Amino acid sequence: MEYNHSTKVVTNVEETFAWHERKGAFRRLMPPWETAEQVGESSSLENGSRLTFKFPMGPIKMKWIAEHSGYNPPHAFEDTMVSGPFKTWHHVHSFVETEDGTCRVDDHVEYTLPMGVLGRIFGGGSIKRRLTRMFRAREIRLTKDAKRYKDFAHMERKRILIAGSSGLIGRQLIAFFDTADHEVWRLVRGTPGKNQIQWKPSEGEINPQDLEGFDAVIHLGGAGIGDKRWTKKRMELLRESRTQSTELLAKTIAQLEKKPEVFIVSSAIGFYGNRGDEELTEESPRGEGFLPDICDAWEQSAQPARDAGIRTIHCRTSLVLDATGGALKKMLLPAQLGAGGPIGWGKQWYSWMAMDDQVYAIDHVMMTKECNGAYNFSSPNPVRQKIFAKILGKVLWRPSFIPVPTFGIWFLLGKMGVTLATDSSKVLPNRLVESGYEFQYATLEPALRDALGKWND
Repeated sequence: MEYNHSTKVVTNVEETFAWHERKGAFRRLMPPWETAEQVGESSSLENGSRLTFKFPMGPIKMKWIAEHSGYNPPHAFEDTMVSGPFKTWHHVHSFVETEDGTCRVDDHVEYTLPMGVLGRIFGGGSIKRRLTRMFRAREIRLTKDAKRYKDFAHMERKRILIAGSSGLIGRQLIAFFDTADHEVWRLVRGTPGKNQIQWKPSEGEINPQDLEGFDAVIHLGGAGIGDKRWTKKRMELLRESRTQSTELLAKTIAQLEKKPEVFIVSSAIGFYGNRGDEELTEESPRGEGFLPDICDAWEQSAQPARDAGIRTIHCRTSLVLDATGGALKKMLLPAQLGAGGPIGWGKQWYSWMAMDDQVYAIDHVMMTKECNGAYNFSSPNPVRQKIFAKILGKVLWRPSFIPVPTFGIWFLLGKMGVTLATDSSKVLPNRLVESGYEFQYATLEPALRDALGKWND
């Protein structure tokens, strides 16, 4: 059996081939709803090199081992399945120069299914559909990433240090920066490996000399707000995991001989609290309650960096749409069962942002020297929760009218669940738009369709 797909990108053949050779390409090309993970560090496309990754296949995890061949930069490379779910699999990646000097990526796959005729009868159609979804997702991501790379190709590449790199946003951000040819380092708590620096934020330990020479320091860390019930101990951890680590980084980089150009620190739209129908911009005052208190203290912890003249940015993050984690993943099961209807009356405002917009916007504020201060990382079109539920149901082809009572959320998740599900924050990204950022997904339905691979055509 055969499958063919072509993708046209704005970069030339050399740039496009180089993009595929970088380590982050694996994650950026993986469909956004797949939870596949690479095993080992190898990312070479040269003849004889192998790529191993694990991915879910129903209730079990499968291992795929592919061996590369046909390495002919910048024109082609191939991979053959050594071990995996197919009987055979051979994939040829060709990079063709077009008339306008850009690149067309041609994918040609030849494969056979296990169990012979029975495999073709019972699995042929579903495999074809899965391949179509996978390669369309690859096309969308590669096209968008290539354009982002082109937009800033005239600027020098940066040396970037990232804390919180193993989180949902951090994994995609590191992969994007890597494919954009930046030099990316990670701050880690465990034993450091290649391009890693150890720190112990809870103990106030970091070696300042290790931080010399970075152009950008990005801090995405902090215990997950929605991971566990908000006990008194948990609430203290949520606060300290953000303020202590941010203050440690801010004080350390403020004293460096060669300070970074920019310090980017996560924050959240929880800064504004429960505000009903009020339109909230970066000029709006903080709200009242636990989340506003945390976010305000979080942002104030970066003051030493500001005092040292370092351009300091706070990304007030909203609900980031990613099918592999975070709030959207928790919504999917009840929505797929037809139980993802309005929470309470469903009138509360949900501010959201597509994962790619989250990544591209961080890149935008980092690369745009005029950006400084707080920015709302949210779509320009927030929706009421009942509309969010309705659109998610539409994308999944499931009913979404059965209401979810607030007391049920309280019973299952306590105060944390009720706050996150029922607080109303109609947040607008005024400063981000004014700085020149252009959203990939300004409205909800296309963003959800891309995140879930449920396109109309």
